[in-house]
Amino acid sequence: MPFARLATATTPTCHIGLGLAAIARPGYINLGRDEDLGENRSVEALRTRTHELLDAAYAQGVRYFDAARSYGRSEEFLADWLNARPDLDDIVVGSKWGYTYTAGWTTDAEKHEVKDHSLAAYERQRAESDALLGDRLDLYQIHSVTPDSPALTDKELHARLAEAAAQGTTIGFSTSGPAQAAAIRAALAVTVDGEPLFRTVQSTYNALETSAAPALAEAHDAGLTVIVKEGMANGRLADPYAPDALKAVAEETQLGCDAVALALVLRQPWAGVVLSGAATAVQLASNLHAAAVDLDEAQLERLAALVEEPGAYWERRGQLPWH
Repeated sequence: MPFARLATATTPTCHIGLGLAAIARPGYINLGRDEDLGENRSVEALRTRTHELLDAAYAQGVRYFDAARSYGRSEEFLADWLNARPDLDDIVVGSKWGYTYTAGWTTDAEKHEVKDHSLAAYERQRAESDALLGDRLDLYQIHSVTPDSPALTDKELHARLAEAAAQGTTIGFSTSGPAQAAAIRAALAVTVDGEPLFRTVQSTYNALETSAAPALAEAHDAGLTVIVKEGMANGRLADPYAPDALKAVAEETQLGCDAVALALVLRQPWAGVVLSGAATAVQLASNLHAAAVDLDEAQLERLAALVEEPGAYWERRGQLPWH
């Protein structure tokens, strides 16, 4: 399984990966993104920014890179970067299918992405991913599975995914929404010829949204690699938007709110890879300080009080504007 390469890495940041959702398209819902990217969001400008960020990440020990068909040109930008560095054989690449990018490289589109978990969507998007990433694609995930997703019950789709697994691609899924735990448990029950189909799960977990934790622990115990996304809650846990309790703890640690927020995730025993969603090299460097954060019990108790009811958390996330 490709994630074994991460487990044997010797760098202190080997369990932090880089997600490309915020950098490979002009619009996204992260707070503060206008300041992060500025006005020039042409394809070539973001390609250059993405490559610079990938360079910085690799230099600082990051070895997992996460893209998706719906993340604008994330696969294209990542493929360009990889093709220019053919000797890098210690990188693990993951991508996702199930959403189509529909914004036309604008920030004010009526819809930025459209969900489709059908077999036809898989076959179309897998061909698109393969055309860009080829044999560099280690992990292919169903994007944002919910308990009612047809991807959990489509036997023909399962058979096609099992074929891909037999050919060496790790198959996983990601989750979103207030029913993440139910989606994870439903996915754990999916088998093909008596064998579990999925080997990884990518879910939202952060200081504000912890509801998936028991199910993620179950997934870990079942042998899946757990990837954590949105550890910064789309910027809600970063300066200047962070809650006062988080700001206070960050001041005590003399590190950023982002480092403290990600440290909370890194301390979970079931967390295999924790994604940074940084859009700049400065943000990435600050995120990577999470490995150095040491929180005491009193600080952990104060931070635990930040947890929100899942429905309220996801409602607020759904209201974030595309910047």
